[in-house]
Amino acid sequence: MRAQVPWTTCNNTWNTDRCLDSEGRRKLYDMNLTAENFSTPNEEFFEKEVLGLKDEYNIENLGPVRWQLTLCLLGIFTIVYFAMWKGVKSSGKAVWITATMPYIVLLALLIRGVTLPGAWEGIKFFITPTFERLGDYQVWVDAAAQIFFSLGPGFGVLLALSSYNKFSNNCFRDALITSGVNCGTSFLAGFAVFSVLGHMAHVQHTEVENVAREDVGLIFIVYPEAISTLEFSSLWAVIFFFMLITLGLDTTFGGLEAIATGILDEWPWLRKRRELFILGLMLYCVLGSLATTTCGGIYLVQLLDTYGAPTSLLLIVCLEAMAVTWIYGATRFSHDIEAMLGVKPYWYWIFWKACWMFIAPSILLTLFILTLVMGPMPQYGNYVYPPWSIVVGWLIVVSSIICIPVYAVYKFLITPGSIAERTRTAIIPEEVPVHTHELRVFV
Repeated sequence: MRAQVPWTTCNNTWNTDRCLDSEGRRKLYDMNLTAENFSTPNEEFFEKEVLGLKDEYNIENLGPVRWQLTLCLLGIFTIVYFAMWKGVKSSGKAVWITATMPYIVLLALLIRGVTLPGAWEGIKFFITPTFERLGDYQVWVDAAAQIFFSLGPGFGVLLALSSYNKFSNNCFRDALITSGVNCGTSFLAGFAVFSVLGHMAHVQHTEVENVAREDVGLIFIVYPEAISTLEFSSLWAVIFFFMLITLGLDTTFGGLEAIATGILDEWPWLRKRRELFILGLMLYCVLGSLATTTCGGIYLVQLLDTYGAPTSLLLIVCLEAMAVTWIYGATRFSHDIEAMLGVKPYWYWIFWKACWMFIAPSILLTLFILTLVMGPMPQYGNYVYPPWSIVVGWLIVVSSIICIPVYAVYKFLITPGSIAERTRTAIIPEEVPVHTHELRVFV
């Protein structure tokens, strides 16, 4: 292993004449000049060497498939296959590694980060609130999207994995612990990242906001540049990217297990051929991901990241909350939880019911409407996406949402009776559990 990472200097074969290393940028800063027309070594390493990105490649011309990225894609899904082919028992064992290793790495990065000069400036930038940003709807949408991706509501992951729990599992305790750990992890990661960004700003004699980026470049360009300033940077780079791989694997396990559980529950005969079914699912994912391994695939990744989930999830989770609390019934749902916990709900469950029935649906619906009005825009660097790609992005949003009204119309048409009878049948739960305390009432 080399002592320094390869994206430290501009003396590599992939570098261009526009490359300017940290020493050159520092001289420009000292002369009160900007480096807008130049690129950094880490930026060129990621775009030129890793992605194979050239000026002619964009969302309209993705270019050829890059074989190095394709091999990485095959390697990842090979790992996922052997972690999932035996069911949740095998994937559960893999999660013990993929879920715990990031915490060890984050703690190591945090300890190293806070010992660097300038780290406090980054931490101060991270913890100092900017209250005027609360008036920006995008901040709230990003916050909701962060919760969706980190906790998994709306994806079906929680439903699929919870179906393997025992009936008496303390779901209330699990929900509180999971939410608390998720928020704590976000703070831990924030301190680890911004302590290093503060050091990078210190080295470049600039402000922290000038070194941070909002797109995927924060992880693959900005943070690796900060790592390049550390002693034994190659070792820290391996640790950091190993953490990213384990995080990606952990998310992939959950997402694909939700798909597999849903399909296998619908067609139980496939369980006898689970290994072949999971193999087919992996091949489907690989073929669907090939477009992102092209030289210009980063533009497609940003398009999918903008439209693939956040907007549609706002409405889907809102409708899920309304379906459970208004159609199935918040009281009946509370009785279900009481039957699993074995104790009566505490007084503060009134607050939970208010959240389920009013607060959460109203906030999610408001954010969804604001998203439709304002319209999210994908971004990568300074590239401006053409109008047709924005239309495709909104079609992706509609493709997730349209299933709900289509199935509602289908269910209404196949239900016998008058319009009023069909409507009543459609909004009455088909299955209502009878719990022990309810049986005692009838007896």
